Amino acid sequence: MTTHDLATGNPATGALDYQRLIGREDLDDLEAILAVSNTDVDAVVHAVQSNPDAIFTWDYEQSREPLVKLYEKAKTSQWNASTDLDWSTDVDIEKVVLANMAQNNPDGTSFFGNVDLAGTQFAKWSEKEWIQLAIEGNNWTMSQFMHGEQGALICTARIVETVPWIDAKYYAATQVMDEARHVEVFARYLNEKMNGHYPINAHLRMLLDDIIADPRWDMTYLGMQIMVEGLALAAFGFMHQMTTEPLLKKLLRYVMSDEARHVAFGVLSLKEYYQQLTDVEIRERQEFAFEAAVRMRDRFLQQEVWDRMGVNVKEALQLVLQDEGRPMFQALLFSKIVPNCKKLGLLDAGSGWLREKFTELGVIQFEDWVDTGEEYAQLDAVAADRAAVSA
Repeated sequence: MTTHDLATGNPATGALDYQRLIGREDLDDLEAILAVSNTDVDAVVHAVQSNPDAIFTWDYEQSREPLVKLYEKAKTSQWNASTDLDWSTDVDIEKVVLANMAQNNPDGTSFFGNVDLAGTQFAKWSEKEWIQLAIEGNNWTMSQFMHGEQGALICTARIVETVPWIDAKYYAATQVMDEARHVEVFARYLNEKMNGHYPINAHLRMLLDDIIADPRWDMTYLGMQIMVEGLALAAFGFMHQMTTEPLLKKLLRYVMSDEARHVAFGVLSLKEYYQQLTDVEIRERQEFAFEAAVRMRDRFLQQEVWDRMGVNVKEALQLVLQDEGRPMFQALLFSKIVPNCKKLGLLDAGSGWLREKFTELGVIQFEDWVDTGEEYAQLDAVAADRAAVSA
């Protein structure tokens, strides 16, 4: 990372901003990050207070051509989770993680990279314990995907209610179906192939609560379509590259087809709307995007996995954060978010406030990568597979 580094805990230069936005003066305060935990893990229902306006429009003309094009693409790229995926595929999760470890860690280094583990609780770990850690990490990651997709389901239903344009209501309705399918496939995979799931991570839940509680329709777009879905699209891409398991590989490929449209929907809708906002209103959106980025970064620490493994969580994370390769891998997860924020004009508005914050997060280097509003058609695996069958 650049100005800040979780491994060193260097104090933040914008302490006042950080205290106001994320409740701590130091962006990388490990104690404060770990203090946020989910104490409601056994609850089945979680309610969030919200009072947005439901907006009707009597203008039925589809005047926004990019959204019309996206809507037509969505209608022809729907897929059925029950019939388009082979659920009879046998998944031996231990074999899967061993294959992943062999493929993605060929030099035999540990989960902590090349960090010296001498004198730590991990120095005497057996192969069985490392395998179990990989299994738990896989389960945790898939579980957070599932919870995030339910957040997207709720948020997109909200967008149908609150967005003032008929073109956007049409498209958002297709995304509601997409998100329901995504929750379905991740829940089914976790229950049938991985023996259950983790509760939602506290940092992710805080972010989803903030997005849902805000009554402004464009904040739902920004928080979910740009930030959460943007990071998910990058994360799905990494997992798709890493995994050797065929059912999961196809599942992720199809989910990514949908997710690319979802992020493009946010970019295409907000670009027009943000041109009408005042400087003060734009600053509010910049701050919201930064807060969302920090919440998502904080959840990468996977503290629930270490807790389930019965190890000292703080010691484990201090070792994780010494891995020199981790900052770059973590930053890459923002490779979809940063160019999309630039496309929306958020990076450089207000004397470049968000540019400065993304620089401090160590992710600004992705600003000129392709934005998702331009690439969604290239990621349509569903259409590609159907074309190949009919050829």
